[in-house]
Amino acid sequence: MSLSRRSFGQQTLGALLTYSLLETLCTRELFAADMKLLAAKWMKDLQDLSNDVKGAKLKQTEWQTKVDELFAQVDLADAMKFLDIEKLTENIKYKDQGEVSLRAKFPQVEGLPTSFVFGHQIFALSKGRSVVPHGHNNMATAFLILQGTFQGKHYDRLEDEAEHIIIRPTIDAQFGPGGHSTVSDHKDNVHWFQATSDKAFIFNIHVMNVDPNAKERSGRLYIDPKGEKLSDNRIRAKRISTNEAYKLYG
Repeated sequence: MSLSRRSFGQQTLGALLTYSLLETLCTRELFAADMKLLAAKWMKDLQDLSNDVKGAKLKQTEWQTKVDELFAQVDLADAMKFLDIEKLTENIKYKDQGEVSLRAKFPQVEGLPTSFVFGHQIFALSKGRSVVPHGHNNMATAFLILQGTFQGKHYDRLEDEAEHIIIRPTIDAQFGPGGHSTVSDHKDNVHWFQATSDKAFIFNIHVMNVDPNAKERSGRLYIDPKGEKLSDNRIRAKRISTNEAYKLYG
């Protein structure tokens, strides 16, 4: 069978386009698979570290150091694809006070656990809104900034009083994409993050009831950090209700 030059050109072009399309699709699939494996690895590392701190194989401050090191190595673009941030945040209705809490569903990846010892969520905030000042009881938690910017503050919780908490500032910094921080009962226990960009997203993990023998169960403790100034850079911060915290700082 003879082919005209025109027919031959059309068939050749079609074959090249088909090959090019297949190559593109394969490349994308391989990239997606590699991305999932890389992102899944740090999720598994988080699982191992959280198991260790809950099983008392790691001190809480050691957990903080190792999680900070792990977050510093995360490829943010891969992490955001793994968490499917674009789809998760496409129809957000931001709150007039505080953060919107979103639950990311991890994709199924070979080697990745199907259940985790840590809880996780993504906080979405518009400009000026805050993850309001609060401390934790019997809980280890970590933040990773995915998008946008925040003014982030941490305080050591030094002493509990009936109506106040004595705190001391430890961190006051601008956090951008890839920025991260950690909290435990023993270091940087109180934190407060205010969005300084039009929209901003934080990935949060939390290990509840780290010490099973502790009197306090896991939970938030809201305070007003703009309290009485004491010696040695300490502050007597008043305990406040959830509603007060969001009214003042949300």
